[in-house]
Amino acid sequence: MSLMKTLAKVAIGVAVAKGASAMMQKRAGSTDTGAGLGGLLGGLAGGQSQGGAGLQDMLGGLMGGSQGASGGLGGLLEGLGGSGGQGQSLQGLLGGLAGGAGAADLLGALGGAVVQRPADNGTSFGQVLNSNFDQTPEEPIEPTADQEAAAALMLRAMIQAAKSDGQLDNAEQEKLMGQLGGDIDAQEAAFLKTEMQRSVDAQALANEVPNGMGPQVYAMSVLAIDLDSQAEAQYLHRLAQALNMDAATVNDIHAQLGMPSLYT
Repeated sequence: MSLMKTLAKVAIGVAVAKGASAMMQKRAGSTDTGAGLGGLLGGLAGGQSQGGAGLQDMLGGLMGGSQGASGGLGGLLEGLGGSGGQGQSLQGLLGGLAGGAGAADLLGALGGAVVQRPADNGTSFGQVLNSNFDQTPEEPIEPTADQEAAAALMLRAMIQAAKSDGQLDNAEQEKLMGQLGGDIDAQEAAFLKTEMQRSVDAQALANEVPNGMGPQVYAMSVLAIDLDSQAEAQYLHRLAQALNMDAATVNDIHAQLGMPSLYT
C-alpha cells in the first residue's frame, strides 16, 4: 500500500472509531455552527449523533466522492494553500519534505520505503489523495516521496487530535486498524501503532509542519475529532497557536468543514 492510501483509509477509520458525531450533525442539517467550543470562548457546542445516517451519508463527497484535484478532501486541502502559504499551492509547499530535518523522526518507522517513491508524478497532492479513496473509481496514483511524507504528517495530526480527549482507547485503536483491512504492510502498521502510542503534544506536531502548511494540518486535525469536549477544543486552540494561525483563519477552516467555530 502507501501512506497516501493509509491516510485515505484512516480519514474514514478515525471517523468510525470516534463516531463522527459533529459531521452527523452537519449532515442532519444543523445550523448551530457559530458557537464557541468546549467553554474556551463560549458554551459547549459539540454535535450529538443523529440516528439513521450511514458513514457515507455523514461524510458525503468530502472523503473521495469527487475525482481530480478540485473536489473532495484533496481539493479542500489544496484550496487552503492560498491563505496559509502566501499564494502557494499545497504541492508547492512540499518540496524536499521527505528529506527535511524532521523526516527522520516522522518517517523512522517506515525505514527506506518513502525514499523509494518517485521524485515526480506530475500530479498534485490533492489529486493523489482523492484517487486513493476506495469510493473513487479512478486508479490510485502512486505518490512521490514528498507526498508520502506529507501524508505521514497528516496521519500524525489526525491521530494526535483523535487522542486529544484521552479517549482513543484500545478498542477504538483496534477498530481504526480494522478499517485498513489486509492491504496495509508491516511498516505502515508499525508507523500507525507508534503514532497511536505517542504522547499528545500540539507544539511538537507544529514543529514538524513546513511553513505555510499549517492550515492543511489543522484541517486534518479537525476532521479527526468529534468537537464535543473541552479537551478537544483546548487542543485545537493550542495547535492553532503553535501554527501561528489567527482566529479568522481557524474559523474559516471550521466553516469549510461544516464544523462549529472555535472562536466567537
